[in-house]
Amino acid sequence: MVEFTLPKNSKIRTGKTWPKPEGATRLKTFHIYRWNPDDGENPRVDTYFVDLATCGPMVLDALIKIKTEIDPTLTFRRSCREGICGSCSMNIGGQNRLACIHGIDEEKGDVKIYPLPHLDVVKDLVPDLTHFYAQHASIKPWLITESPTPEKEWKQSIEDRKKLDGLYECVMCASCSTSCPSYWWNPDRYLGPATLLHAYRWIIDSRDEATGERLDDLEDPFKVYRCHTILNCTQTCPKGLNPAKAIAEIKKLHVERTL
Repeated sequence: MVEFTLPKNSKIRTGKTWPKPEGATRLKTFHIYRWNPDDGENPRVDTYFVDLATCGPMVLDALIKIKTEIDPTLTFRRSCREGICGSCSMNIGGQNRLACIHGIDEEKGDVKIYPLPHLDVVKDLVPDLTHFYAQHASIKPWLITESPTPEKEWKQSIEDRKKLDGLYECVMCASCSTSCPSYWWNPDRYLGPATLLHAYRWIIDSRDEATGERLDDLEDPFKVYRCHTILNCTQTCPKGLNPAKAIAEIKKLHVERTL
């Protein structure tokens, strides 16, 4: 199971077990990580019981039901509910997932929910993504050109457009980066799978005119080369993308331009 970051000098304590709903016909047990930085208490794991007969099929449905009907203090991020925004990424059953597209019935037995691992926790299931977003911004995730801007659009062939498939679909949920041991060990210098996937997306974009500069910036012992091809990133990506392949392609481009 993936480990997660706790506040310093803290231990998880047994939390509150909430009452079972009366008349429930299909009970499911949820063990949820709780931590409030304002109460001075150690983190805990609370236990909730949800009647699946009156709940939607996804883990996010259960979380919303718990917050709405049982415990309004439970804190988590969510928005689109369609696997598009990446807001509801969390560790469910030991693997990083999007709660909105992960079915409750995919978890056999009790459902254990924690925040994304190895990030500071803001509150409950909300991780601090400030550094993650800063790393993404560092690779300049936009089109860089020197040629005069065309009147309508930058044109691209069908073949060149297809090269972006499997890259642009990333929703920046951080599931891949926070499942990567290399990212756990070197989060200050290794850019991580998500950021490098986006970096490669701009490197191979036929319309971009800063390929050399982008590769120069990434040719660093830590930014790219801390990847040891463990493949946790590819295994855990909720969109079915392959960040490890993108990182390998960046390394390949570094080698090719020296030949």
